Amino acid sequence: MLKLNGTGFMPSVLTLIGIPGLESVQFWIGIPFCAMYIIAVCGNSLLLVIIKAERSLHEPMYIFLAMLGATDIALSTCILPKMLGVFWFHLSQIYFDACLLQMWLIHSLQCIESGILLAMALDRYVAICDPLRHAVIFTHEFLTQIGVGVTLRAALFVAPCVILLKFWLKFYRTTVVLHSYCEHMAIVKLAADDVRINEIYGLFVAFSILGLDVIFITLSYIRIFITVFSLPQKEARFKAFNTCIAHICVFLEFYLLGFFSFFTHRFGFHIPSYIHILLSNLYLLVPALLNPIVYGVKTKQIRNGVSNIFYSKNPS
Repeated sequence: MLKLNGTGFMPSVLTLIGIPGLESVQFWIGIPFCAMYIIAVCGNSLLLVIIKAERSLHEPMYIFLAMLGATDIALSTCILPKMLGVFWFHLSQIYFDACLLQMWLIHSLQCIESGILLAMALDRYVAICDPLRHAVIFTHEFLTQIGVGVTLRAALFVAPCVILLKFWLKFYRTTVVLHSYCEHMAIVKLAADDVRINEIYGLFVAFSILGLDVIFITLSYIRIFITVFSLPQKEARFKAFNTCIAHICVFLEFYLLGFFSFFTHRFGFHIPSYIHILLSNLYLLVPALLNPIVYGVKTKQIRNGVSNIFYSKNPS
């Protein structure tokens, strides 16, 4: 299990504690988490089916929404099965390389989701501020390029985190991960080496991807609000603003939870560890749960698609 190396060791297997301090109630915590996961997977799967089936939804905004739904399914699936194994069946061990793979997938998918939210904001910006050029700019080829671009950006930026953990850090103090999944800083804290490079690069990725995305999304919506409030007719203002409400809700839930979790994990030294971990878990699960609900409630075309699937008309 352990590869001895000088005064430390290289672990081949790690142990996930779950939620430190709440081990006695983890079984019960797993029940709402499992319910959230099932609802999230079913809701996002239904969203994908509706968008694929309804030709009227083959537009950039809904294609981005389908990308978001697929990312949410993948992200929640990366974390929940193993977490429930820890909570319910005490299957706490995980191979070191498998842990690094889970970490890479989780953080890459988070960055992909951020990139999709940026693309959705730019879509709304062009649709409202320059509507005559929207169809020219957001072609299917351009949408494919955006999808490939945000995926490659995420995968390439997060990959050095894995490389540094695998090849830069040579000595580890313990194999016990004080977390419910393989989170970057939770693994870094196991090391006996100098981890400043790992910490600095983690911050660089967070601010160069999530931070810049937030800035560009905010600037897009400032420009959108200026354009909307300059429209002469009240009905036109309401219609234009209504197309953005769902995206604004998704944007706020993702980034507020994300940055709160990020900063409390690194700088909230007086906050109990179980609060950090619960926030991290909710950050990964809540957006996946709420996104299909928010868009289902606010988008008439999606509501109609649900009606067509579950309440099809009887033949006359």
